[in-house]
Amino acid sequence: MRIKTLAALAFSIFTALNGIAAESMHETMHQRMHQAHMSGKGDPHTTGQHDEVNMPGLNGRDTTAQEVGDLKALFINHKALRRSVEHLPNGVRTLTETDDDALRTQLMSHVAMMLARMQSKRDPEVRIQSPTLTALFKHADAIDTTMEMTATGVAVNQTSADPEVVALLQTHAAEVSDMSARGMQSVHERMRASHHSQ
Repeated sequence: MRIKTLAALAFSIFTALNGIAAESMHETMHQRMHQAHMSGKGDPHTTGQHDEVNMPGLNGRDTTAQEVGDLKALFINHKALRRSVEHLPNGVRTLTETDDDALRTQLMSHVAMMLARMQSKRDPEVRIQSPTLTALFKHADAIDTTMEMTATGVAVNQTSADPEVVALLQTHAAEVSDMSARGMQSVHERMRASHHSQ
């Protein structure tokens, strides 16, 4: 009886330790795979995008230092932003505001520069940008935009007669809202999901 009890106890301990070792090994393997994945070449998600000090993923094909600086400030200070989105039958109305004067200046600068780029069809091809924004640049002629300054930020109306473009506008507005709520975590999750679905 005693041998059976000891054998059962030994088996239980062995099983438990084996389970812990398996979990530990899985975690170690996951970390190694993530490190290997992140040291890859060519994929923008794997070329240092997790550097949240320099934020190299904010650079694009022809982005200026001002544009990169504005984006960096918005990501770093995303918790100081308030954002709401209203879906219109033919587009969106977004309102983004902050009580931080310096951040508000960078917010307005970012919005104005992006709208100017959209008007001239100059896709910045920022490494972290979503496929939705890329598609919107391709349909820039189908988008009507108005911008209005508020006491603490900026309201933007974007509409289109093309239902496909309306869907893109609404999707992009949701993506921007998620980024303003969660910062770079939102971008990393979207990029990982996109990379793993390829």
